[in-house]
Amino acid sequence: MKTRYLQALGVYGYEAVEPIVLAALVTEDPLLLIGKAGTGKTYLLNSLSEALNLEHRHYNASLINFDDLVGFPYPDNDCSEIRYLETPATVWKAESVLIDEISRCKPEHQNRLFSLVHERRIQGLAMPALRYRWAAMNPCNLDQGETDFYEGSQALDQALADRFAFVVQVPDWDELSDQDRLRVSDPRGEGMLSDDGGALQERIEQAQHLFRQLLSQLSPGLQDYAVAVASLLGASGIRLSPRRVRQLTRNLLAITALNEGQFDDASFRLTLQASIPHPAWGQAPDEATIRSAHRTAWDTAFSQGREKWLNTFLLEPFLPKRIKKLLNEAPDPDTGTMAVTRTLATEPPERQALFAFALYPMTLEHPHGPVGREGINELGKVCSNIVDIDEKISWHERYASSGTRHPQHALLSNTLIQLKGKRRERATQLFHYFLVNNITIEKPDAFEKEFNQCITAIRSWLRNQPTQ
Repeated sequence: MKTRYLQALGVYGYEAVEPIVLAALVTEDPLLLIGKAGTGKTYLLNSLSEALNLEHRHYNASLINFDDLVGFPYPDNDCSEIRYLETPATVWKAESVLIDEISRCKPEHQNRLFSLVHERRIQGLAMPALRYRWAAMNPCNLDQGETDFYEGSQALDQALADRFAFVVQVPDWDELSDQDRLRVSDPRGEGMLSDDGGALQERIEQAQHLFRQLLSQLSPGLQDYAVAVASLLGASGIRLSPRRVRQLTRNLLAITALNEGQFDDASFRLTLQASIPHPAWGQAPDEATIRSAHRTAWDTAFSQGREKWLNTFLLEPFLPKRIKKLLNEAPDPDTGTMAVTRTLATEPPERQALFAFALYPMTLEHPHGPVGREGINELGKVCSNIVDIDEKISWHERYASSGTRHPQHALLSNTLIQLKGKRRERATQLFHYFLVNNITIEKPDAFEKEFNQCITAIRSWLRNQPTQ
């Protein structure tokens, strides 16, 4: 999406994040800018209020007293209600509010500002005129290098950070183009009102109209993307709260409205990056992880046919459910083979073994089932150093259990004692594999439970197969 609305306001160097700023204007949801000193955060937000003709309030959170926001409280004539003596600086009639230096705010003020950011309320009272809630901060000290340190800039409380729909890290000098550096260095526009002739206001109103239409007819693909990317990030240790996932969907709707209703790969990745609140509390996620999650989620949501099924299959973190999906929903044996090979290629060794030892015997007995011959062979490669294969699997030990130094041998043995029949045989093979390969299982009881659930899923499928 090529946009230059911010340049028209005298804001330069923000082209990369301009779509996100505009998306925040479309949704009217809270926006937080994070950047080093002098990068134009405050100037940008104040300029937006001027261009949109808003009744604006700009507060420095490190200096403000709460009475500066609400005014002086006094009882009404019959003492039944508290009113506030307003001044030109109080917040009650504001249409936009900028809370500058929010990371330097005293904890008690930060808590009072929570309801303002989250629900447009102060002291429990609604603020019907308020449309935009913006904030700006320097990087918090948890995320500083040796050359950058902002005394007093602290990580935001995670609950407060999660209320900002968009968290944007703004560009510094090194990221500006040569032309933008020249523009930024020109002092002639300083102090002038930002006036683009109403172009930004008109663009936002158009996008808001489309946003409301898209919201009323929510695309399943958009939701598929949000759900998939949240699961992928969670598996990588980047938790998005359920509220944040819902907010991500809303953010994606806004960026789609700005793109005239078209889903755009690059815009979705940019929106995802700006929808993760972790930088506000000093834990900026690895960009490679975000790119990878976006790529897989995008393919899952907007691919078709076999590839869509495979992506959905691989997004399921729980192996029993994945096996059930493979057995009952695989479109054809070739797709089943691809599901097997991708699982074995992406899971850690202990989960590869769990998957293979649970599934392999069934695939040998049903070679015309949902997994093709190549997939069966891949499962066999995992199992081959523990079991011999003729017409059926036969078990033989290559590693005497007595005298083993594996730290979990006793735990695994106690687990096996509780099993019977084929289930015990399969589990014995699996756990023997761990001993041979010196693989340590952190929670053997939970692991054994998951293995049993895999076997249950397979047996359920077998019961529904026609007898030979």
